[in-house]
Amino acid sequence: MVYTFSQRDNAAHVKAKFIIEAANHPTDPEADENIQGFMWDEEKVNHELQKYMRRSFLDVKAMCQTLNCSLRMGSFTSGVNRVARATLLRGWQA
Repeated sequence: MVYTFSQRDNAAHVKAKFIIEAANHPTDPEADENIQGFMWDEEKVNHELQKYMRRSFLDVKAMCQTLNCSLRMGSFTSGVNRVARATLLRGWQA
């Protein structure tokens, strides 16, 4: 079931393990902070982003070397492999 909350007043009534934000940032930042109990500052966000971007680049580079292909094809193949692996880990069968 999907609920959208656009008003700050609703945040205290949400009883969910996860709150997923998509599209145009539908939850209020203040409400988000109240439920999660933390906010990252810009330095922390940039540090985490750099870590994930570096790891992703190295994965794509390794894929390109293995397949002798372009970065575009390597990133596409990496992405498809990640989705396939997640699908198998969830027990779904093709």
